[in-house]
Amino acid sequence: MVPSPGPPWSLQLQLFLLGMTTFASVSRGAQLELHTGSPRVEAVEGAEVVLPAWYTLNTMMSSPKPEPSPYVLWFLEQSGKKMVQVLSYIDGTLLSEPRISLVHTMPSRNISLKLVQLQEQDSGQYKCSVNVRDQRNSMSGVGSLELDVLVSPAAPSCHLHGVPRMGANVTLTCLTPRSKPAAQYRWERLPPRVQFFFSPAVDSTRGSLFLTNLSASMSGVYVCKASNKVGSAQCNVTVEVTSGPKAAVVAGAVVATLVVLVVLAVLVLLYCHREKMQEEPANDIKEDAVAPRTLPWPKSSDTISKNGTLSSVTSARALRPSHGSTRPEALTPTPSLSSQALPSPGLPRTNRTHLPTASPTLGGVSSSALSRMGAVPVMVPAQNQAGSLV
Repeated sequence: MVPSPGPPWSLQLQLFLLGMTTFASVSRGAQLELHTGSPRVEAVEGAEVVLPAWYTLNTMMSSPKPEPSPYVLWFLEQSGKKMVQVLSYIDGTLLSEPRISLVHTMPSRNISLKLVQLQEQDSGQYKCSVNVRDQRNSMSGVGSLELDVLVSPAAPSCHLHGVPRMGANVTLTCLTPRSKPAAQYRWERLPPRVQFFFSPAVDSTRGSLFLTNLSASMSGVYVCKASNKVGSAQCNVTVEVTSGPKAAVVAGAVVATLVVLVVLAVLVLLYCHREKMQEEPANDIKEDAVAPRTLPWPKSSDTISKNGTLSSVTSARALRPSHGSTRPEALTPTPSLSSQALPSPGLPRTNRTHLPTASPTLGGVSSSALSRMGAVPVMVPAQNQAGSLV
């Protein structure tokens, strides 16, 4: 709680300390006693509570004048936190935190504190200081009491851990997120088979229920109840024990499904492989394929017979003399009369007057010897030095 506006903190502390010292050093004729009732008060969250406190004065007041108005201070001290002021009544002015007030209108000897809409963080030790002064005496008293705000268990959550089949073991858990004091747990099974569970099957502090060696008769709705001294809440979970054959059927169905998936995958792979094998031959070139036959053009160094066929082609290089000649005209043989009369078709006509006259012998072989060897005289077109036909 945040301190509300009021007198300076130093003045409040001085009054508080003054009350403590004066209480021990007042005169014998004037005494103040502060009462707080039970030192410990318990309340439920959301409700309201009254912290009782009142003071008494002896009958030996120094004057018959009306009783002076007291100075009242209330503080809250919590573990690990600084002490804070929650209420002050000084010189007729009342200042307090929200949800906190005095039970009786001041001035009054009853200085009880009232708290509404309690929250768990309101728990702690409340200290009260009261100081009464007249013209001759100053009397004070100090008291304290403990407030403990209790919280009813919040709705718990239930869970089933394990597979509930014949002969197996499962665990039921129950846990509430909020409870003060800590909740205690209890398990029971609802009709038609009512059953209450106790230790060691139940862990009452952790909310666990252990079911071992399950049978069909153990199926049903199990209820967990979390409770403490101020309230309770519950949740439930359904346990349906399955038989062995049924579980085996389920497992068999799973295995059969996996087998079908594997077979389908193999078939798809085989089909893809087959398609690939059929596409590869169309893209390959056979090494033993026969190239298309084309008639080659005769080279300039070859001779063609008078009938235009390639059967009588004789390389001019065979007629070349052994010592060699740099001019191709010297290697051209003299055409025969028959070749002069019947020119080879397809060959361009040349001026016969410009054909060079070859010697009767070529390379040391006479024409009669060539005739005996079966040579056929042919006409070869003249060539220039570049090797082209003239």
